[in-house]
Amino acid sequence: MVTRLSAPDATFFHLENTATPMYVGSLSILRRPRSGLSYESLLATVEQRLPQIPRYRQKVREVTLGLARPVWVDDPDFDITYHIRRSALPSPGSDAQLHDLVARLGSRPLDKTRPLWEMYLVEGLTKNRVAIYTKSHQALVNGMTALEIGHVIVDRTQKAPEFGEDIWIPAREPSDRRLLLGAVGDWVTRPTAQLGAVRDAVTDVATNAGQLVEMGRRFADVARTVARGTAPNSPLNTRVSRNRRFTVASHELEDYRRMRARYECNINDILLAVVAGALRNWLLSRGEPVGPTTTVRAMAPMSVYPDAEIDSAGPGQAISEVAPFLVDLPVGEGNAVVRLSQISHATESHPTAASLVDARTIVTLSGFAPPTLHAMGIRVATTFSARQFNLLITNVPGAQKQMYVAGTKLLETYAVPPLLHNQTLSIGVTSYNGMLYFGINADRDAMSDVDVLPGLLRESLDELLEAAR
Repeated sequence: MVTRLSAPDATFFHLENTATPMYVGSLSILRRPRSGLSYESLLATVEQRLPQIPRYRQKVREVTLGLARPVWVDDPDFDITYHIRRSALPSPGSDAQLHDLVARLGSRPLDKTRPLWEMYLVEGLTKNRVAIYTKSHQALVNGMTALEIGHVIVDRTQKAPEFGEDIWIPAREPSDRRLLLGAVGDWVTRPTAQLGAVRDAVTDVATNAGQLVEMGRRFADVARTVARGTAPNSPLNTRVSRNRRFTVASHELEDYRRMRARYECNINDILLAVVAGALRNWLLSRGEPVGPTTTVRAMAPMSVYPDAEIDSAGPGQAISEVAPFLVDLPVGEGNAVVRLSQISHATESHPTAASLVDARTIVTLSGFAPPTLHAMGIRVATTFSARQFNLLITNVPGAQKQMYVAGTKLLETYAVPPLLHNQTLSIGVTSYNGMLYFGINADRDAMSDVDVLPGLLRESLDELLEAAR
C-alpha cells in the first residue's frame, strides 16, 4: 500500500542532517532471567507486534524531482534481523560503558533506504542485567495512528498475551513512473480535494461548536508561544557536532509527591525546578555570568489527555495531546523554593495545565506509552524555531507497576531525546514504577562535562527536600 507522508512527516524526513539526526530513542534496562533473554525471543516478540505498527515494515520512497511529498511503501526486502541487532559490552560491562555505546549508536543516522528504525540487544551488563536500545525516525511516529515500537513490546504481565498468526505479504513496490504519475494526479485533483476539506470543516463546525472552541484554544496556545520571541543567550546553544555523550539519573517519585503536597504544585513543576537548580550550578561551575534575573528557556511539552478518550485510547487511536509549553527557568534565583514558586506560577497560567496526564491515567492505556509520548513531545518542539528556546525537556508519565518485555522484568527506562539545531543538551524524563528516570543527551564537544549533571540534579532535589522539612 502506498501512502503519502504527511506534511510534518515529510519535514522531519528532509530536515535531518548528519549533526542532528531526527530520531527518538529509548534505553531499557532489564533483569536477565535464569534462562536469559535470547536474541531469538526478542525477535519473536517484535515480530508478533509488527501488525500494530505497520510502518515499521515500510520504507520511504521519494518522488522524481520532488514533485510531491515522499510516500510510504512496503519494503519487499524487509529483514527483521537487519533492524534488531546484537551487541555485547566488554568486561566489566559497566553502566558508563553502556552509556558510551548508546551515545555512539545515537550519533549514526538511520539508513533511509530501509524502514527507519533499529533495535539493539546489549548483553554483558553487570548485575545480571541486559539492555535494549531502540531508535526510530521522527517521521515514523506521530502518536495518533503510528506508535513507537517500545510502546507495543512491553507487557503488563510476565506471560505475554496471545497474538494471532501474522501472514504479511508486502505490496508490490511502485515504479518511479507510477510515483511520478501519482504526483501529477495529486496536482490535478488538489483543488477539488481542498474544496472537499473546506466543506467537511464547515460541516463539523456547524454540528459541533465545541470543536471551534478547541481550535481557537490551540491557535491561541501557538500564538502565545511564538510571541515569546528568541531565547536568551546561553552556552547551551552553539554549533552541534556529530558526536554525543549520554548519561542518566534516577530519583524516587515519592520525594516529588511529598513536595507536591507540601508546596501545592504539580510534579512537573518540581521537576523543572530541580532541572533549573542543576543548570544554575552547572553554569556557575563553568564560570558563566549568572545574575539575579538570568533565565534559561526550556521547551517542556505538556501531555494532556482529552476526557472523552480516557476509556477508549489504545493502539491506533489518539492516546494524548501534547501541547507546547515554553518556560523560563529562573537559574539566576538562588533560593530553591522561590525557583519552584516562579515555575509553578508559569504553569498555572498555561491553559492546558488542568488537563495534564498523570501516571494514574496512563496505566489505562494499552502497552507502554512513554516512548510514544516522548516522540510526540519532540514532534511538538520541532514545529517551533530552535531559536525560541535553549533546550528541550520532555517529561511523560508511565505505569506505576512492574512491566515486562518478552517475559523479562523491565527495571529502568530512559528516553534518549535528540539534539535540535544548535542545542547542546536535551533531557527526557519518564516516571515508572515509583521512580523518575532522566535520560540526558548532550553534544560531546560542546558539553564534555555532561557527566556532572546527575550529581547536580541530586543536589538540586536535596535542596528542595531540605527546605520542605
